[in-house]
Amino acid sequence: MTAETSAPAGSGLGFDPISRAREQWHEQGWDTAADGMAAITSLMRAHQIVLARVEATLKPLGVTFARYEVLMLLWFSRRGSLPMKVIGSRLQVHPTSVTNAVDRLEDAGLVVRSTHPEDRRAMLVALTSTGRELAERATKALNTEVFEQPGLGPDDVRDLVDTLTRLRSHAGDF
Repeated sequence: MTAETSAPAGSGLGFDPISRAREQWHEQGWDTAADGMAAITSLMRAHQIVLARVEATLKPLGVTFARYEVLMLLWFSRRGSLPMKVIGSRLQVHPTSVTNAVDRLEDAGLVVRSTHPEDRRAMLVALTSTGRELAERATKALNTEVFEQPGLGPDDVRDLVDTLTRLRSHAGDF
C-alpha cells in the first residue's frame, strides 16, 4: 500500500484507504482481484479493530483474549478441566500456543495442571475458583463493552456471521 493508505487508526482520513486501494487495483488492470483484495483487506482491518477493543477490555483484568478463550473453554467443560490436547484442538491452535497460555494462566493461579488420571502421558488443565471468577468478570465486561455493541445492527451481525461461517467452511475450518 502507498503511504496515503497506511495511516494509523483514528488519523481522521477523509477517505477509505481500502476503497482507494481497490481503485488502484483496477487502474493496474487487476480487476478480477480487486474486490477480493478489498474484502480480505477489510476483514483483516476489521480484525485489528475488534481485537484492539477486546484486548482493551481484558487488559485491566490482566488476561489476553487467547488466555480468556482457554478459561472459557474450561468454564464450559462439564468438569472444569480438559486435557491440553483437547484445548488445542477445540481452539484450533498449535500445542505450543496452548502450553504458553496455560503456563501464564497457571502462574496467575487461574488454572492448575496435573497428570491425566487415565493417561499419564497427557496433561489435564483445571480451572481454579479464582480462574472461574475471572472468567465470569471478563465475560461480563466483554458482553457489555464489545459483544452487545459490535458496531453493526442485528441484521448485519447475523449476515456477517453467516458470511464468515461460509468462508470458514469453504476453507475447511470445520
